Amino acid sequence: MTQTVPASTAPARAPRQPARIHRAWFVAAVAFVTIIGAAGFASLPGLLIEPLHAEFDWSRGTIGLAVSVNLALYGLTAPFAAALMDRFGIRRVVAVALLVIACGALATVWMTAPWQLVLCWGVLVGLGSGSMALAFAATVTNRWFTARRGLVTGVLTAAGASGQLVFLPLLAWLVDHHGWRPATVTVSLAALAVAPFAWLLMRDHPADVGLAPYGGTYEPKPAPTPGATRRALKVLLDAARTGPFWLLAGTFAICGASTNGLVRTHFVPAAHDHGMPVTAAAGLLAVVGVFDVIGTVASGWFTDRFDSRRLLAVYYALRGISLLFLPILLAPSVRPPLVFFIVFYGLDWVATVPPTIALCREHYGDDGAIVFGWVLASHQLGAAAVAFLGGLARDLTGSYDGVWYASGALCAIAALLAMTIHRRRH
Repeated sequence: MTQTVPASTAPARAPRQPARIHRAWFVAAVAFVTIIGAAGFASLPGLLIEPLHAEFDWSRGTIGLAVSVNLALYGLTAPFAAALMDRFGIRRVVAVALLVIACGALATVWMTAPWQLVLCWGVLVGLGSGSMALAFAATVTNRWFTARRGLVTGVLTAAGASGQLVFLPLLAWLVDHHGWRPATVTVSLAALAVAPFAWLLMRDHPADVGLAPYGGTYEPKPAPTPGATRRALKVLLDAARTGPFWLLAGTFAICGASTNGLVRTHFVPAAHDHGMPVTAAAGLLAVVGVFDVIGTVASGWFTDRFDSRRLLAVYYALRGISLLFLPILLAPSVRPPLVFFIVFYGLDWVATVPPTIALCREHYGDDGAIVFGWVLASHQLGAAAVAFLGGLARDLTGSYDGVWYASGALCAIAALLAMTIHRRRH
C-alpha cells in the first residue's frame, strides 16, 4: 500500500528542465518594465525648478535642497533595500516602494511651504526610490543569472533611461501647458499602475519555480536572512576595511555628481537661461535616454569581455572632456554641436554601472549586491551635493558655467582612481 507523505515533510520542489526560453528572461523583463514605470519621478525634478520658483518664489537653492534630500535618501536606502529583499523577498519590497513613491509624489500637489517639498519629494519619494534603486537590478541579476550577468545588468540599468525617454517629453508638455501639478499626478499614477504588475509577475528566486539560474546549477532557495539592517551595516564595515570599496565609492560619487546631480537636475534650467524653451531642453534629455539605453547595454556586453577598471577609466575621461565643452554649446536653439554632446553624453550616462557592479561582485562575492548598494549611496550623495550646490551657484553667480567646469575636472580624477583598483586574484 502506498503511503502518503505529509505536506509538512514533503521534499522541496525538485529542479526541472527549463523551457526553451529560460524563466530568468521573463523575470528580467518584468523588472525592466517595473523600473520603467517607476522612472517618472526621476524625470521630474529638473522640470519643477522654474515653475516652483515662479509660483512660490522659492530660490533655486531651496528647491535644490529638496532634490538633494531625495537623491541622498535614494542612495542611503539602497543597501538596506538589498538586505530587505534578502529577508522579505523582492516582490514585497518593490511593491511597497512603489506605493510610497506614489503617495509622496501625490502629496506635493497640496504643498504650500518649502518644508513640505522636502518632506514629500525629498523624504518619501527618496525612500521609495531608494528601494527601487540599482541594487534591485543587481539583486535580480545575481539571483537569476550566472551567465550573461553583465548584459542583463546593462539592460536593467538602461530601464531607468527608457523610463526617462517615455515620461520626460510628456511631463515637459504637461508642465508647459497645464502646470506642474498634473505632471506630478501623472508620476504618482504611473507608480501605482506598476505596483500590482510587479507583485503578480515577479518571482524572488529561481527555486520558487524549480529552476536553476540561467547558465548555472540548481540550488535550493536559501532561508530568509534575519536582521536586514544589521547585515547591511556589517557588510559596510567589512567592505570599508578594503581599498577597492573606497575607490569604487569615490568614482561612483563623481558619477552621480556629473549625471543625476548636475545634468538631470540642472540641464533644463541652464538651457532655459540661454533662451532655449523648456520643452526643447527636455526633449534633449529624452534623447540622452535613447542613447543611454544603447550605451548601457553595450557597456554590459563590454563588461563580460574586458577589464572593468579600464572601461571605467575610459568612460569617466570621455565624460569629463565633454562637460568642459558644454558651456559654449548652449544656445537659444538646438544646434548640431549640442546634439553631438547629447548623443555622446547619453552613450556614457550610466555606462559606468555594469563594470562597477562587476567589480563589486568580483571583490565581495555574495555580498556584492549589498556592497554595490553602499557604493550607490556614495553615487547619490555626490548627486545630492551637486543638486544643491549647482542651484546655489546659479543663485550666487547667475550662471552654471563654473559647475560644468568643476564637474569635468572631477571626472578626470575619477578616471585616475578607477585605474588604481587592483584585480582580485582567484
